Amino acid sequence: MGGSDRSGPDRRSDHTGDHPGDDAPTRWLRLNLDDPADERPVDEEKRPVDGKKRPVDEEKRPVDEEKRPVDGKKRPVDETTRTDERKRDERRGSAVAAGRTRGPREWVAIGSFVVGAVTVATFFAIGAWQRRWIADDGLIVLRTLRNLFAGNGPVFNAGERVEANTSTAWTYLLWFWAWVTDGQLEYVALWVALVLSVAAIPIAMYGTARLLRNRIGGVTGDGYTLLLPLGAIVYIAVPPARDFATSGLENGLCIFWAAVLWCLLVSWSRRANGADATRGGAAATLFLAFWAGLAPLVRPELAVVGGIALVLVFLAPLSWKMRVGVVVVAAVLPVGYQIFRMGYYALLVPNPAVAKDASGSKWGQGFTYLANLFGPYTLLLPVILAVVAGVLMLIGARLRRLAPAPAPAGDSASVDTASGDAPTSRRDRLAGWSRALQTPTAVTVAILLAGAIVFVYWLRQGGDFMHGRVLLTPLFVLLLPLMVIPVTIPVHGVVAAFRRTPAAASTDDANTGENTGEAINGGVSADDAPEGTDPSAGIPTTETPVPGVPAADVPDASTRNRRTRLQLAGSVIMAGLWVTTVVWAAMVHETVLPNAGIDIGRSGIVDERRFYVTNMGNENPVTAADYLDYPRMQAMVDNIAEHEKEGGVLVASFNYDEWYYIPLPQSTPQDKRTLTVYFLNLGMTSMNAPLDVRVVDQMGLAYPLAAHTERLEDGRIGHDKVLPTEWVVAESGAVPRRPVLPGFLDEDTVRQAQVALTCPDTRDRFASFEGTWTWQRFKSNLKQSFGFNNYRIERNPEYEIQRCGLTMPQRINPR
Repeated sequence: MGGSDRSGPDRRSDHTGDHPGDDAPTRWLRLNLDDPADERPVDEEKRPVDGKKRPVDEEKRPVDEEKRPVDGKKRPVDETTRTDERKRDERRGSAVAAGRTRGPREWVAIGSFVVGAVTVATFFAIGAWQRRWIADDGLIVLRTLRNLFAGNGPVFNAGERVEANTSTAWTYLLWFWAWVTDGQLEYVALWVALVLSVAAIPIAMYGTARLLRNRIGGVTGDGYTLLLPLGAIVYIAVPPARDFATSGLENGLCIFWAAVLWCLLVSWSRRANGADATRGGAAATLFLAFWAGLAPLVRPELAVVGGIALVLVFLAPLSWKMRVGVVVVAAVLPVGYQIFRMGYYALLVPNPAVAKDASGSKWGQGFTYLANLFGPYTLLLPVILAVVAGVLMLIGARLRRLAPAPAPAGDSASVDTASGDAPTSRRDRLAGWSRALQTPTAVTVAILLAGAIVFVYWLRQGGDFMHGRVLLTPLFVLLLPLMVIPVTIPVHGVVAAFRRTPAAASTDDANTGENTGEAINGGVSADDAPEGTDPSAGIPTTETPVPGVPAADVPDASTRNRRTRLQLAGSVIMAGLWVTTVVWAAMVHETVLPNAGIDIGRSGIVDERRFYVTNMGNENPVTAADYLDYPRMQAMVDNIAEHEKEGGVLVASFNYDEWYYIPLPQSTPQDKRTLTVYFLNLGMTSMNAPLDVRVVDQMGLAYPLAAHTERLEDGRIGHDKVLPTEWVVAESGAVPRRPVLPGFLDEDTVRQAQVALTCPDTRDRFASFEGTWTWQRFKSNLKQSFGFNNYRIERNPEYEIQRCGLTMPQRINPR
């Protein structure tokens, strides 16, 4: 390049000296994962327009003079100038990255990471496949898919607009792959869940490895760093993680989404402030916003994680045009679907969120659920080990910032400090805080905060009835910064660092005065140099200073030795933590809960997979047909075949081989004769029933009438809404009198339920999801959805009549 390119605002003075023909600094920089400042040769980089070499003091002029053009007038640093600089830096980084060769230390780190990621993912895949199954709740979403393919819309029962699935993204992801593959729905759900679960592990590990990239080589910069899996091992070792890697539920999607978000955030934090002005940087930031915006569609509570990520990006240095773009891209899908949900389903949240009172509070049950997960596997031990590893990594990062080592290649924002003078004005302070948000430290704090909030939310909610299930995702999120840990093995200066004799100390001091580069490169003395080599070869000296490291910042021998000792001690401790975690994982990975599959217990929490395996005698129940071996299911199928055309209500009896059939009145028109099955196990029931058979449950996952009842304070978690059977008899229009009515049902209660169903608010709720969906109905649902979300009825029909101010019917059987 010509000398004219060195004038004006594009002039750079990143080096402190000129080294024509000397490749030692280049070798040193490559070993430290750093890129040269420009693709031009060093001797040309330092030559001004007159062709004469500029003195060092002139090269290091202040930044305000750096921006002064040839006419002597100070040019404002406008957006055009900054954009030109960003484009120039991007071109330089690309050119350098294309021609850079990786050093041996980087290959060691990459190799250890690849081996660890492949090993952990393989073990996870094998363990998940051995435990493959589809849960009863995992079959629920498949009923919605059947209705979608049949043209009935995204509903559970034809003619009723009820959103029975909590994860919208999971529903349509399965629909897409079922449409593409034309495969059996159960196996589509199984494979999609398995692939997403397994893929989440190496993706999360890669994000953490990028987070640790500037720590390759350790504090002294001369070691070989192994990236060993820690958090990944902790997660896959917990048996519920492998249970719900398949199951047909959305756990795999949740951790996959979180892993990708983590990678995107780390990558964003590594980009220089203002890099979003480039086309590639803007596209990457907008995709990050889009992915974070998917959070409420993946799981409603994950909106906390996505929201914190979006706030971080929005408040970081961005142009207002980009901020508007971030908001639009993040909101387009969730807001659009929310409007559709309100107008179609007449609710603000999925129906299961109403059924389970997602805003409720059961702290005591939540801590019971926590103990149920942590106790059997001594999970507190690896959590403590992970915390200790995190503290050691913070100490190492602090020591590294104190060490004068260049930043890794391509990571222009890898150091969590901003250059320049200390801010003096309020605007400068705000700008500094904004820049601090786009750093690895801020991203790590944000993801830990988000994971902790979701974790506490589930404790407040009371957890779930499935062992470990709802705490898996927040546990995974909290482990993200520790998915891998760095263990650095020093290769130079170890012997010198542990010398204690005065003679050795004097020798070290003398060597430091003769060769300051030794301190930077890890203290390669004559005693520590490989045999047959020159210890000073390839090491920057005071005559050939390292670019970006002033000689005054080079540590003395005692400082260097102390850092080496700390690094070695830290590496030994980190290795010990990793070995302990591996031993723990080997001991607990096959732990089985006491009485699993036999007794649910007072807590109401059950090992769901083992419960069904035990009760059906099938190690891997996957299809709906497999669940015909569950008590009552085959009898239900037989009763449906017998009464489907007549219509009525099927109610489970107290034995395992019989159902009670309650017919419709003879006067019921044929087009109104629908058979209703009323049973708690909604998945296996609905998937073994035809689509023209209506399936509803006592808890209200697919039955709004039950969902809008009050939560039982002492009910089993996840099943603390139980609608009396008399309600469904009355609502279905079945014969309400004996001898047709089963003996355990009360005629007076059925009659009271018939009256209670005439409550105006309840009728409005039924009208919102029944009948034809018109434009007028859409507008009405939009308005009413806010009230319906919190609408509750009394589960006792007599009390509901009093609540609505209705007239109590005369009793058939006086007390």
